[in-house]
Amino acid sequence: MSSESRDNRTIRAAAADLVQRLRDAGHVAYFVGGCVRDRLLGIEPTEYDIATDAVPDEVRGVFPGARLVGESFGVMLVRSHGHVIEIATFRTEGSSSDHRHPDHVEFTNEHEDVKRRDFTINGMFEDPADGRVVDYVGGQDDLEARRLRAIGEPANRFVEDHLRMLRAVRFAARYDLEIDPPTADAIRDQAGSLSGVSSERVGQEVRRMCTGGLLVRAVDLLAALELDVAILGDAATHGGMSRCAHLDDVDPSPSPNRFEPALAAWLLDRYGVDAVDGSRCEGVGDRLVCSNQERARLESIVKAHRMISFEWEEMDIARRKRLASSPVFKDALCLFAADHAAQVEAIEHEVKRLAATPSGLAPAPLVMGQHLIEAGLNPGPGFGDVLDAIYDAQLEDRLTTRSEGVALGLEMSNSG
Repeated sequence: MSSESRDNRTIRAAAADLVQRLRDAGHVAYFVGGCVRDRLLGIEPTEYDIATDAVPDEVRGVFPGARLVGESFGVMLVRSHGHVIEIATFRTEGSSSDHRHPDHVEFTNEHEDVKRRDFTINGMFEDPADGRVVDYVGGQDDLEARRLRAIGEPANRFVEDHLRMLRAVRFAARYDLEIDPPTADAIRDQAGSLSGVSSERVGQEVRRMCTGGLLVRAVDLLAALELDVAILGDAATHGGMSRCAHLDDVDPSPSPNRFEPALAAWLLDRYGVDAVDGSRCEGVGDRLVCSNQERARLESIVKAHRMISFEWEEMDIARRKRLASSPVFKDALCLFAADHAAQVEAIEHEVKRLAATPSGLAPAPLVMGQHLIEAGLNPGPGFGDVLDAIYDAQLEDRLTTRSEGVALGLEMSNSG
């Protein structure tokens, strides 16, 4: 947001101002969609969308600086008091050859516009002047009943856009809703079609599920609606979702950094610790179009969880310190705690003890490669192993000065 246009107005006030200006120009305009739903649920909306009978040229006539982002769909972006707000013309949509974009649209009125939307809870309008809700689809009743229901014929809504099947799961998990049986049946009938949706779009929805709702509810619904195989690529081989449930308890949503721990919890619960390795993590990373950073963090969490599960008891001090100082140790220990609370208490006690040792958990290395080179050692095979051994000795307080570390390196090199 530019500082010159920001004037401390809330985004709601900024959006309401746009609605009023459209109305002053003789147009019908309302808030629509998620902002209406969230307000009814007592959640402060973070963004506002506006729907109007004004076509794009008319919107630009009211707001000369409006930017067109979807000419055929009548979608404009307008800046108001430092906020960018979407204004869309009421429209109907024809069939969709790619199950994402309609082949054609026609501009219309609000009564017809609502019929193209996905779920009743997202199909309500609001008059910002008095807060009155305009509801042609029963969205208010469904919210009160904690029900997620497709608008119109459910099968048609999912044929139009297969990704709506995942959106149904996300909304149900985010707002703790039960999916209406006909809507759920339509999802099961078309679950196989999800494999035709772009991996990037699927990955975006999975990220939102992992960071913005009850994880255990989402993964249970994905399984019940037969969507999970299309996401992960193969069927479950394990049972129980204890790690997902535990993560919900200790790190409730919304939690923007929860994607990789949540994905790790889902994989470990679904397949079991023995079956989740780097190869599986890489495969899931491909299917969800994860970034290199996301892949690395996911694999590190899974690896650390495996080490805690099977190797902690046998680890020497240096390996325990290395693991405990890892950036993903807390994430991995959290997942391990789901089924091993007593062991986690002992591990946490041990980590505190290790942190209190003279060297601490992760001291800066006393000896770097340049120090060994200056002492006459040449880089080559085994050079890194020597540095690792010196650092292990430092972690175990067997040496406390650089000269002691260099001497150990020379001794190892000569003996090798």
